[in-house]
Parts: sequence; C-alpha cells; structure tokens
Amino acid sequence: MTDLDLIDRKIVALLMRDATMPIARIADRAGLSQTPCWKRIQKLEAAGVLTGRVALADPGKLGFGLTVFVGIEAPDHSPDWRQAFSQAVEAIPEIMEVHRMAGELDYLLRVSVLDMQAYDALYKRLTDAVPIRNVTSHFAMERMKFTTAYPVDTRTR
Repeated sequence: MTDLDLIDRKIVALLMRDATMPIARIADRAGLSQTPCWKRIQKLEAAGVLTGRVALADPGKLGFGLTVFVGIEAPDHSPDWRQAFSQAVEAIPEIMEVHRMAGELDYLLRVSVLDMQAYDALYKRLTDAVPIRNVTSHFAMERMKFTTAYPVDTRTR
C-alpha cells in the first residue's frame, strides 16, 4: 500500500506527530467522519503502513546521556555470521537501531548508554559475542534535530 491517497497521507502525518490525538480530531483534520477515519487507520495498520504507536522519551532524563554511532565491518558475509550478529545485537537493548549499509561500513548502529564506561561494557559484550573485523565509534556531542515523523506530502497532487 505505497500509493496512499490524500486522506490516508493526512491521517498518517497526523498520527506520526501525535498518536494520542483523538479519532474525532484526526477525522476532522482529514475531512472524514469518525467511523470511516477509524476504518482507514485500521486498514493502514493491517497494510503495515502504521507499524506501532509509542511514547517518545528524552534519553537524557532517563539516564542515557551518551549516544554513539557505531560502524561495524564484518569479517565475512556468511549466513552464519549474519545470524550470530543479528542475535548479538538483539540481545543488547542499548542498541537502538541497526542498519545494514552499502559502502565502507557493513553495519551502522545507534547506541544509547549512560556514559563511556557503559559504552565500553557494551563494546566488550558485542565483540565477545561475535567476531568483528573493525569497530568505529562516533560520539554525539549534541542532538540538534530529532523526529520520527517522515515528511509525508499532505498536499493535493
């Protein structure tokens, strides 16, 4: 369901900004009544366009004061290594995102930890769990922009 109509795009954009918004307000802003709006939301969820509803939290206020972007170079690209790597990163909750990359890095991870000591423990846990050719760590000094909302076009075409 990649070809969303204008109403679906409006609904998705509204929910990405605030998933706690009442159906009545979403319906009003999308130009629908409540029942058809709710049915569209259910259809968007069933199609996998909407994948979940969450509350966003400030990492610093939860004690996660250090964000690290970690580049991983794999020693090989075998199915066994990929499976072991996948299991290792799944087992470490401080690894927030994992992307398989094209280019110099094989994987890019976003990690949130308390401090450098916590990152060092995570580093050791990951490198003990699976062989890695190279690890490159980049430490974020400031989060200047953050959003989880994709820039969905809500204009008529």
